Amino acid sequence: MPAGSSNKRERQYEHIKEGAEERGASEERAKEIAARTVNKERARSGEAKTTSRTSTRDPKSASQRGGERSHSGAQGPTRDQLYEEAKKKNIEGRSTMNKQQLRKALGR
Repeated sequence: MPAGSSNKRERQYEHIKEGAEERGASEERAKEIAARTVNKERARSGEAKTTSRTSTRDPKSASQRGGERSHSGAQGPTRDQLYEEAKKKNIEGRSTMNKQQLRKALGR
C-alpha cells in the first residue's frame, strides 16, 4: 500500500488479498491484484495524486465489472479457453476446431 493511505484502504487491500489467496492465487499475485484494485478505487475517489484515464472515466468500478474484461487482450482468450466454453455449450465438432473456428461457433 502507498504511504499515507487511509485505514479504510488498508482494510480493503487486506480483504481483497485474502480473497484472492482463497481463490488459489499465489501470495505475490494476490498482493498485485489487491494493490491494483485499491489504487484504482483511490484514483476514482480522488485520493490518488496521479490517475490514468481509464481509472477515472470507466463507468464501472473494478468490483462492479467483476472480470468482465478478462482475457480480452490483443489476442483474446486462448484456444483452450474457447474450447472449454464450447464444451459447456455442447458445440459439436469442437475438438477438431482451431481458435478461429471456435470463436465463430461461439459467436465471438
